[in-house]
Amino acid sequence: MSLDTTVIAVPYENGQIFQHFGHAAAFKLYEVGEGKIIRAEVVSTVESGHGALVAFLTRHNVETLICGGIGSGAQNALLLSGIKLHGGVSGSADEAVDRFIRGTLGYTPIPKCGHDHGSSHKCGTHGCGSHDCR
Repeated sequence: MSLDTTVIAVPYENGQIFQHFGHAAAFKLYEVGEGKIIRAEVVSTVESGHGALVAFLTRHNVETLICGGIGSGAQNALLLSGIKLHGGVSGSADEAVDRFIRGTLGYTPIPKCGHDHGSSHKCGTHGCGSHDCR
C-alpha cells in the first residue's frame, strides 16, 4: 500500500455484502487511490466475533468499513481503532465501493439492530450472536 492509497473492507460472500459483520468468514479488501480501485482481494478470516474481526481489519490497514448489519459493540471497537464505518449497506460489494469512491454511497451513519427481541431486550447490550443486526 502506498501513501496515497486507502484500504476499504467489505464483509463478503458470493459477490455481495455479507449482512452480519460478526459472522463474516471473509472480507474483500480494496486498495483505492486516485479515485479508482487499484487492487482488490478476498481474504478469509478464521477469527469470529466483533473484537477479533476488528483486530483482523486493523492488521490489514483498513481505514474504512462498508457493511450491512453491525451491533453497537463492534461499532465501538471500530471507533476505538479509528476505522470509519459506513453501515446498513446491501447488494454488490464492488458496486458499493464504486459508489463510495464517487461519493454516492447511501449508508446509515449509526446502524441499529433491525430485529425484534420483545420488550425485555435493549439493542446494543448484547453480542449479536445469532441474528441480523442492522
